[in-house]
Amino acid sequence: MRAADVMTRTVITVAPSAPARVIAKLLHQHGISAVPVVDDGGSLLGMVSEGDLIPRDARDRDARRDWWLRMLAEGEELNPEFIANLEKDERTAGEIMTGPVITVAEDADIVEVAGVLAQNRIKRAPVIADGRMVGIVSRADLVRAIAGDGHAAAPPPSERSPDTLQAAQEHLTALQARMQKKIPGAAAPATPSADDATEVVSATDFRGLVERHEKDESALRSDVHRQAEEKRHHEVDEMLAADLTDAAWNRMLHEARVAAEKGETEHLMLRFPCELCTDHGRAVNVPDPEWPATLRGLPARVFLRWKDELRPKGFGLSARVVDFPGGVPGDVGLFLNWGK
Repeated sequence: MRAADVMTRTVITVAPSAPARVIAKLLHQHGISAVPVVDDGGSLLGMVSEGDLIPRDARDRDARRDWWLRMLAEGEELNPEFIANLEKDERTAGEIMTGPVITVAEDADIVEVAGVLAQNRIKRAPVIADGRMVGIVSRADLVRAIAGDGHAAAPPPSERSPDTLQAAQEHLTALQARMQKKIPGAAAPATPSADDATEVVSATDFRGLVERHEKDESALRSDVHRQAEEKRHHEVDEMLAADLTDAAWNRMLHEARVAAEKGETEHLMLRFPCELCTDHGRAVNVPDPEWPATLRGLPARVFLRWKDELRPKGFGLSARVVDFPGGVPGDVGLFLNWGK
């Protein structure tokens, strides 16, 4: 079967200018967890998921997770406080979308599709034909196709037995495992019978298998590290050039007020890579009183606005390294505080 045979053809999309609050309501109304972003010509620009809508601040994200669970559950009433916050959210799809988007061709075999989803750790991928999006395929679509044995449309979940769905899920997992090991289309190894001839092997053969596995693992780790570095460099470049808009500043202050209402005495205003400090966060980590002079880009703009507007009103601002990957400074946080 091909991607075109199992994909969902009717796809809800949004324009880059769509407000975050509109996207959230679309996800809720249609029972979906992500929506493609397309331009006026129908070209795919990115994807916005519920994770993109949730604030990036870890504390605030954790506090709101239960709102999202209620919001995305069919028949549940939306949390009033969550709606109030959404109405104030001025972000657009173009600002929060994830891109470029991982896609699959309409004639891709479902084994290949399973591999793409597994290797990129995503739940869905748009289906492309002649440069245009013609549908979207998800893990759920693959499970339904396998449960239906690849024939006509699979029966609704209520008509399928748990054993059938479990078998389909296990089949899909096996397909993805094969693709991750880069054996496209390979059949699952058969269980040897008593009549099969004993395979002649040696310890040298086994050592060769171990060596090949270690090389594959090393290559995978290197690729993951490279992608993480590229993503981090991109984030640094964006924050160097980013303006601190009034909307973003007001959102930070609103989130700080919410934290105070919960009895907290500080709030993480901004988290950023240590590369945005001229000394990679060493002054912050000491801490050195001169750490503000090391800030660049958006962090520097946040500091200056705090200095002009909030320090005269009694607010403090501190900085500290919030993680140490490999034992060295990673991300740095700017914390607004109002404690005694």
